[in-house]
Amino acid sequence: MRIFHSAASLSILSYYAVSIPLVACLSYQDHMVSDINLHGVLLWASMGFLMPLGVITVRMSHREEGGRRKALIYLHFVLQILSVLLATTGAILSIKSFENSFYNNHQRIGLGLYGAIWVQAVAGFLRPHRGNKRRSTWYFVHWILGTVISLVGIINIYTGFSAYRRKMSRSTRLLAILFTAQVSFMAFVYLFQDRWEYMQQQGVILGNNEVPIAATASNQQNDQNQKVLVPERCGKRNSLRNLFD
Repeated sequence: MRIFHSAASLSILSYYAVSIPLVACLSYQDHMVSDINLHGVLLWASMGFLMPLGVITVRMSHREEGGRRKALIYLHFVLQILSVLLATTGAILSIKSFENSFYNNHQRIGLGLYGAIWVQAVAGFLRPHRGNKRRSTWYFVHWILGTVISLVGIINIYTGFSAYRRKMSRSTRLLAILFTAQVSFMAFVYLFQDRWEYMQQQGVILGNNEVPIAATASNQQNDQNQKVLVPERCGKRNSLRNLFD
């Protein structure tokens, strides 16, 4: 009987000795998965959505005047600040929770992006006033750096998909397709802005009214084909002939 109790006690102790580390390991893995997912969402919202949207808004402001132009510039400012804050939160999360050995391209590119976005943010606050000689230089550097950050940030999201697939052994094809569709749509909107103004200038679209170009060309062609009738001279008529008519 004592042997039975001893065996039962030993079994219980063995169970707890094995199960407690296993539960702790499983909870750690679940926590790691949630941190990875949160990191991905934060960096997508920052680099993959808000930052390109801010680029689109500031490009739209070039075609506007007055209060609407100022509103778009303020919207650009707010979007970029939110993007920097979300990226910083994602960076703190990665430093705190992940192994930062920088053995893959995703971590290396991300480290460079974290520094670049803060340089861009500080440069935005140091914008010279209009009329200053340094304004053109500042604008060129700000534009180049912002464009590079946006493009490299989008590329790094794709490298993040690859790193997630290798680490979690899960497919990211659907996420990549959805993100590609979103980026393609935003690129179309970005490039279409100049074309829209060009189309308006060409007379294809004037506000909401369509110009019937084909009908106008047809009418012009018909007008040109019409013969010009030249009045003929009236011949002299004999007075005797008039009597018998």
